[in-house]
Amino acid sequence: MLPEPAHSHSHVHAHPPALAHHFDNLAQQSEAATLGMWVFLVTEVLFFSGLFLVYLVYRSWYPDAFAAASHELDVTLGTINTVVLITSSLTMALAVHAAQLGQRKLLMTFLVLTMLLGMTFLGIKSLEYYHKFVEHLIPGPGFVFEKEHIRHAQIFFSLYFVMTGLHALHMIIGFGIMTWMLVWAWNGTITQEYNNPIEIAGLYWHFVDIVWIFLFPLLYLIGRHAH
Repeated sequence: MLPEPAHSHSHVHAHPPALAHHFDNLAQQSEAATLGMWVFLVTEVLFFSGLFLVYLVYRSWYPDAFAAASHELDVTLGTINTVVLITSSLTMALAVHAAQLGQRKLLMTFLVLTMLLGMTFLGIKSLEYYHKFVEHLIPGPGFVFEKEHIRHAQIFFSLYFVMTGLHALHMIIGFGIMTWMLVWAWNGTITQEYNNPIEIAGLYWHFVDIVWIFLFPLLYLIGRHAH
């Protein structure tokens, strides 16, 4: 009986728990996941670009009505929300950095801060929605506005609620992603060697923030002087 070669087990490598079976290594898996997120974000850019284009076309058709309607938005609350989201992008970037360094507690802290800032944004946005409801600025039979602009102002507020509502929906989805990342950070799935999920979550969160950076001037600032 032939003796078993001494090196028969020397090339057996431990399979990383986070490595999917159809990838050769974590680096390849990370590249594929990052590419997938970028492809998804491109489709999101196309989606929101279509909405922005519709808004700009209607704004060019009815500049006076849109300027008058824009004056009904609270610039102060919009500015506060902009600062809140920019700050959340910073905490998200710090979370990614902490993950890359393998600092689990710091990672969890920055993820929680990012979520709290996102909740603050949605709380302020909910307050704005409530004000519009009280002021009868919800498009429909009960809509109240200056008689000369009432029809076209409803177009403005319809676009306002659609665009900000979809943005808020993306933020809520972001909360789900952040919660998932928080659980993974807590149970040790996210490590210094395997931190790509945090990077991907960061890409999504930064995209949501960038969308608001475009929404804020379009809805709150541009053309207000025309009224």
